[in-house]
Amino acid sequence: MNVLVINCGSSSVKYQVLNPAEKAPLLRGKIERVGEEGRTHADAIAEVLAKAKGLSIDAVGHRVVHGGERFHDATRIDDVVYLAIQACVPLAPLHNPANLAGISAARDALPDVPHVAVFDTSFHARLPRRARTYAIDPDLAKEHGFRRFGFHGTSHAYVAGRAAEHLGRPLNQLRIVSCHLGSGASCAAVELGHSVETSMGMTPLEGLVMGTRSGDLDPGVVLALAKAEGVERADAILNRESGLAGMSGRGKDLRDIENAAAEGDDRARLAIAVFAHRVRKYIGAYAAAMGGVDAVIMTAGIGENSPSMRRRILQRFDFLGLVLDDDANQDAKVDADSPVSAIHADSSNVKVLVVATDEERMIARETVRIAGGRTEVKQPKPIPIAISGRHVHLDRATMDGLFGKGSELSVYKGISQPGQFASEQRVTLVGPRGEIERVRVLGPLRSKPQVEVSRTDEFKLGVDAPIRGSGQVEGSAPIRLVGPEGIVDLKEGLICAWRHVHMTPADAEAYGVEHGDEVEVAVTGGPRDLIFGDVLVRVKESYLLEMHIDTDEANAAELSRGASGALIDEPDTYVTPASGAQAQLRSRR
Repeated sequence: MNVLVINCGSSSVKYQVLNPAEKAPLLRGKIERVGEEGRTHADAIAEVLAKAKGLSIDAVGHRVVHGGERFHDATRIDDVVYLAIQACVPLAPLHNPANLAGISAARDALPDVPHVAVFDTSFHARLPRRARTYAIDPDLAKEHGFRRFGFHGTSHAYVAGRAAEHLGRPLNQLRIVSCHLGSGASCAAVELGHSVETSMGMTPLEGLVMGTRSGDLDPGVVLALAKAEGVERADAILNRESGLAGMSGRGKDLRDIENAAAEGDDRARLAIAVFAHRVRKYIGAYAAAMGGVDAVIMTAGIGENSPSMRRRILQRFDFLGLVLDDDANQDAKVDADSPVSAIHADSSNVKVLVVATDEERMIARETVRIAGGRTEVKQPKPIPIAISGRHVHLDRATMDGLFGKGSELSVYKGISQPGQFASEQRVTLVGPRGEIERVRVLGPLRSKPQVEVSRTDEFKLGVDAPIRGSGQVEGSAPIRLVGPEGIVDLKEGLICAWRHVHMTPADAEAYGVEHGDEVEVAVTGGPRDLIFGDVLVRVKESYLLEMHIDTDEANAAELSRGASGALIDEPDTYVTPASGAQAQLRSRR
């Protein structure tokens, strides 16, 4: 499928015609001076179509900066969607109006092909509450729509995927700090394939120092500036006259600023130092937020092309196990043919990659996915839903420490997945704030210990457990286990389980999904219909078809235990079939 990708700015239109399955675009270019001498976005789109004459265009993908609360995914554009994007203009006043002008012109010029909006914000749409919430009154925040959204999501998603391919590891097993450093700049913490933190906030003004934007400021500075200069003038200063340009007095091009710094210009030197310091600070913060980091990515104009800025940013990270190779850094060149260059030393535990971003290709991929129509996977049979309560898996060493050397698990009752069982053995979980007694151990023993709790349990214990798939305990939270014969302090192993669906290969083929896919599951027929997003598909020959959610998620859907299956009557049991509800799977591939 050939996709026309349009990225409309206030004074320019970037465009490409490409087939995501092909390496090189069929056409690419940039129309400038839009808005000057009566030249409109409609004129620019007409010029693009004239250049594309003779090429088949099957769909149009539009970059849209802000999708607000509503848009969590790329979306086919109709009149209702257009108005919803328009409602987000106050959140991105420099970007959304131009995006809308391009959409309007392209829809008029190409009314018979699907048009798809791909949002900068959608990759960050499921930020954890603690990451998306500002520390103000929740009612006030809800009234005015104050929350953190994040941007550059298309770029962060693309380069994270490229990095995983280069490293030969699944994206859902990596902790990545992605640094998109250009005229607009942001960092993102990509944990196991998901954005869990990002530096931009409700608008693209928060976070790193940028070409003309200030990035992080004390709100008191904003208030004082608005009082002294007026709100409109303050807006112009912070968005158009700050950042590298405002600090250096040399414009926003880093090359000019670096030349001035080399000649002794102190303002230019300060601008460079502040820019690098801010990025370094975010990398360290995000490594801490994820409990470690496997790779750091440098991308976009500065990230891909300035060895000196990369060196400034990446120095002094030896404590994280990150060691830069100065020669590799200096020589690194990336382009469409060679999109990834490693710049870490052989001894570095953390990989450092320069990755050529390609937002247009990512937009084209998303457009192809959406333009064909989002269809539900055929439902060969309903998916049983099981509620997974808190429980513990042990390895041999931890079993010995808690129950005595050579002790064995005794079967209390079999559970739904073949070969697994709830044991007679129980332990107490002890956290900094509280403890939970009589938590059941599941068998058989595993190669690593793992403790699965809900968010409600977290608060009782006073811990902060990451959401992880089973077995992904590296860098997770610590917890103390108390058994009848001893105490074991786990340095890692405490998680909130990633909701998931167990399937056999035959089930996966029937539903049209693969191991490791993420899908949505619609729960219907109970007291409250609900769609669960980010449901992990786990495929194994020995599995029984079943979706597992934790007790908090079950409460949200008002699912209850009932007569549809045999119950284990204690409140801490592992899986109990939910009554009266069915699940239908929708693929997000």
